[in-house]
Amino acid sequence: MGDLEVKNRYFDRLFNNADLKWLGQNTNHLPMHPAVRHAMHEAVDEEGFHAYAPPAGMEALRSAIVADLGLEGKAAALVTDGGVAALGTACRALCRPGRRFVTTDPGWKWPLLFARQAGMEVVEIPIYGEEYGWRLSPERLAAAMDGKTDVVYLVDPNNPLGICYTADEIAAFADICRQAGATLIHDCTYRDFADHHTPAASLWPEGTVTVVSFSKWLGLAGLRVGALVAAPDRLESLGAWSIAPLGASVIAQKAALAGIGVKAEWMETVQAVQRGNQTMIRDAVERIPGMSVPVFPSQANFLVVELAGTGVKPEALVAAYGEAGIMIRQGAYHTPRFGDRFVKVSTTVPTAWAADFCERLPAMLDKARGLNDLPPLF
Repeated sequence: MGDLEVKNRYFDRLFNNADLKWLGQNTNHLPMHPAVRHAMHEAVDEEGFHAYAPPAGMEALRSAIVADLGLEGKAAALVTDGGVAALGTACRALCRPGRRFVTTDPGWKWPLLFARQAGMEVVEIPIYGEEYGWRLSPERLAAAMDGKTDVVYLVDPNNPLGICYTADEIAAFADICRQAGATLIHDCTYRDFADHHTPAASLWPEGTVTVVSFSKWLGLAGLRVGALVAAPDRLESLGAWSIAPLGASVIAQKAALAGIGVKAEWMETVQAVQRGNQTMIRDAVERIPGMSVPVFPSQANFLVVELAGTGVKPEALVAAYGEAGIMIRQGAYHTPRFGDRFVKVSTTVPTAWAADFCERLPAMLDKARGLNDLPPLF
């Protein structure tokens, strides 16, 4: 059986387990806001989905996305089938054979794959560890640049670490890219969980491509809706590389627009739950010798849990929890270089799910020590 079939059957089993506690994909499993539910039901009842949506997205949603980023007059939005599709479009447009794509390790894996498929050299700057402060510094970015660097890809807040860059750091990154003639792709998927966040496009609109998603903060992962945001002339050239010229889901766009309308109220609720979950998980982890949470509070909706002092393989702990109906994610999903040191646990979940994870942690560690024949994980 090929890798595609094995991977799909793995996720099909997870998806069809109605009792599974999803603590591994950063997806939001809190009950949706009534206004979003109403918008989705209304979209179905009206049956407007018989027609294709506008190719760049509904104008009301495009405007709302730009306004939400604070980029009115500086940028325009192309609505996509999720944030990954936005990244795919950007990479198709910007990546060329023989050129360089610079990013961090760890980070988000799919744009690296897209860049390599286009024939680019991918340079990953390590940021995992106290010696790096768990973040990229402007000095280290500048040292990695050369005349062949066309793209710098920055996930901010970082997935999986949960650090968020300061306004001064973002300004420095933008200046380095400007001087090198490189495009800065600013992946802002988790910006709504941060205490403070600075879109690079607010400082350098002409050279920044911004990516946003409605999967995480609003919980629309399965509906697939995100956006690519750039200066209007640049968006025109990026849009020519879209593989979805017939527009994104009508129902998803209606839900996204309703979500932006209630965002302040919604995120106040979400943050209270997920920051509470973060504290609960951190406290449980710190009671166990050899385990730690290196970044707290996370500025995203997940925590990295270090296992290096336990002697337990991340994959074994993931498998142990999986047998108990809880999905968490092994570090190797994000980084082969550092993946043997941690697991990642999502926190936009019902408090009872997080509590179950915490209560089981000592037993799961013991069970993981006895697991050797591990199933494939993705």
